[in-house]
Amino acid sequence: MLPSKEEWLRALTERHGEHLQEKLLHTTVAVCGLGGLGSHIAICLARAGIGKLILIDFDQVDLTNLHRQQYKAAQIGMMKCDALAENLSEISPYTEIEIHNVKITKNNMSELLQDADIICEAFDRAEEKAMLVDGIFERMPEKYLVAGSGMAGLGSANTIKTRKITSHFVLCGDEASDVSDGIGLVSSRVMLCAAHQAHAVIRIIAGETNI
Repeated sequence: MLPSKEEWLRALTERHGEHLQEKLLHTTVAVCGLGGLGSHIAICLARAGIGKLILIDFDQVDLTNLHRQQYKAAQIGMMKCDALAENLSEISPYTEIEIHNVKITKNNMSELLQDADIICEAFDRAEEKAMLVDGIFERMPEKYLVAGSGMAGLGSANTIKTRKITSHFVLCGDEASDVSDGIGLVSSRVMLCAAHQAHAVIRIIAGETNI
C-alpha cells in the first residue's frame, strides 16, 4: 500500500531533520544525461527527498545499458526519460518529475535549465561535457554545477574524489580515466562517481561550504 504524502515526508524529516528536509523539498535539480551517472544521481536524489528533478536525455534504453544504468530489461526501447521517470515514481512517488526527451545544446540549454537551482552534468563524451560546462559558465554563472570527470576502468575506488573548482562548480571523479581506456565503464565505479555527485548536491543544499 502506497504511503500518504504526509507519511512519506514525516519519514524523511525524521531521518534528515526538519531544516534540511525543507531545503531539499524546495530545491530543483536538473540531471543532464541519464546513463550510468545520471540515472544513479537521479535515484539518489529522489531517495533523499529532492522536491523536483528535471530529467534531460534524447536516447533510448538499450540492452548494452543494463550493466551499469538504472533501467530494467522490460524497458529496452523506451526513452530513457520516460523509463527513469517510471522507476523514480516507484521509488519516490511524491518527487515532481519534469522530462525532456531532447538533446541538450547551446541553443536550448538556457530554456531547459532555467528553473534548476543545481545542474548535474552526466554525459559520457568529453565534448558534450565541455559544451555544458562552458554554456553554464557563460550564460548561467549563478547556478551551481556538479560535473563528473573520470570514472572508467578498474582503478581503486579511493581515486574517485570530489573537488571544489569554484564557488559554484564541483567536479567528481578521478579526473584521469577515459571511457575509451581498457575495459571502459564498470557499474560499481560509475556508481561511485554518481554517488559523489549526488552527495555534493545534498551538501550544497545543506549549505556546506567545504565541498
